Amino acid sequence: PAVCCSLRQAVFPHAPPICAPPTGSPKTQKPAFGLPNPKTPTYTRTHIAMADTKSGTDGMRPECQIIAEIGINHNGDMELCKKLIMAAKVAGCQYAKLQKRNPDVCVPEAQKSKMRDTPWGRITYLEYKKKIEFSEEQIKELIDFGKSIKITVFASVWDKDSVDLMSKYNKISKIPSALITDLELCKYAREKFEYLIISTGMSTEEDIEKCYEACKPDLVMHTNSTYPCPSDELNLNYILHLKKKFPKASIGYSGHEFGLGTTFAAVALGADWVERHVTWDRYMWGSDQMSSVEVPGLLKLVKGCTDVVQATKYAPGKRRLFKGELKKMESLRKKPKN
Repeated sequence: PAVCCSLRQAVFPHAPPICAPPTGSPKTQKPAFGLPNPKTPTYTRTHIAMADTKSGTDGMRPECQIIAEIGINHNGDMELCKKLIMAAKVAGCQYAKLQKRNPDVCVPEAQKSKMRDTPWGRITYLEYKKKIEFSEEQIKELIDFGKSIKITVFASVWDKDSVDLMSKYNKISKIPSALITDLELCKYAREKFEYLIISTGMSTEEDIEKCYEACKPDLVMHTNSTYPCPSDELNLNYILHLKKKFPKASIGYSGHEFGLGTTFAAVALGADWVERHVTWDRYMWGSDQMSSVEVPGLLKLVKGCTDVVQATKYAPGKRRLFKGELKKMESLRKKPKN
């Protein structure tokens, strides 16, 4: 807990500590993320489904589940990764996501020996990919760190080796857009994880249909894989199409655009999950940094998504008259004469 607090203070020096002793009896303490026991959250498909369908104050729309996609923006630095996980927690995200791959398997043969300028000097592309990969011991440490501050840390998986590794430590994972045409990997991940997410970037409608049939994902995320994506190519109305096409799945949005306004629009259109890349500094070295959201933007993202959910929580229907309007009605509207 002391480490958690110190890292949080590094993110927000004026914020109060979150690891102070709880007040009240255990019966009056609010459970974390809808789970029966907030002390040691173990996320299963049932628990995630509970969070996925958790209603707002009136039960008409679920709260937006937000994934802070750290990806490879940590550049292999454990302390930086922990700071980003803490920032995601403080901002109000429910999840922080990494990427896990076996570079020996994932990097194409033609790319392995190509030279690249990196923060570690001029090295081969394969060596670079290995530099930014966390070991199993490090992955476990990051997941445990997430549990200690009550945020779920998981990863997108890029190969079967990574599926095997990540499934040891949690039961939620994601197939990235680049790999939803690898149906063998999709089926393998479905067997290993209780909650499976796919993204739909760089894919045809047929690609998406085949992936869905192969692994029956619990969550389908609309995305455009251009980094960064121009607004006129986001095609946010595709969210409406996905909601009709896959009524048994949750539908989300994974954004790679500049700014937050279009992400809020995705929530207004019905996305119940949102994923955005996060970084400590958009000018750091790395391919994903520039299309990522910095920590202040992450706070705005969570607040904005929450506000949009509240503003759209009522189902379409006849106009509702709220209490605040009733007071104005009395003061501004003329009363009919008898």
